[in-house]
Amino acid sequence: MRRGKRLSIDVGQARLGVATCDPDAILATPVETLARNGSDIRRAAQMVKRESIIEVIVGLPLNMDGTEGASARHARSWAGKLANRIAPVPVRLVDERLSTVTAHAQLSASGRSSRNHRSVVDQAAAIIILETALDIERQTGREPGELVQTERTE
Repeated sequence: MRRGKRLSIDVGQARLGVATCDPDAILATPVETLARNGSDIRRAAQMVKRESIIEVIVGLPLNMDGTEGASARHARSWAGKLANRIAPVPVRLVDERLSTVTAHAQLSASGRSSRNHRSVVDQAAAIIILETALDIERQTGREPGELVQTERTE
């Protein structure tokens, strides 16, 4: 397992959920929810620099059959813009099917009112995405998901 902090992002139409992990990649924790207001890529890039992040994981919301729909294309586009902004820090896309559904279920199980989920569900989804990526790396010894190509690496 590589040592270093990772940042994960759940890309939605209105909000971005952000989570990170410790340098030993043991514990994933929520960071914040960013509004999609035109400054989200800049703010994510600032977090990467400020926190000395070694890799960014962006959730790729595939359809249940594994195909890419509009949401996946949107996440892929957003990840490409971030990758170009923060290169050479790699950005990787990781399958996040059902992460938001799982996040809602976990929040409900913890006793949190469903009407209060909106403020934290994106962060909870980002934690699930990060934990998935870390599990993949632990099990395979390889970087998780798909590397996002930048203008410098194409």
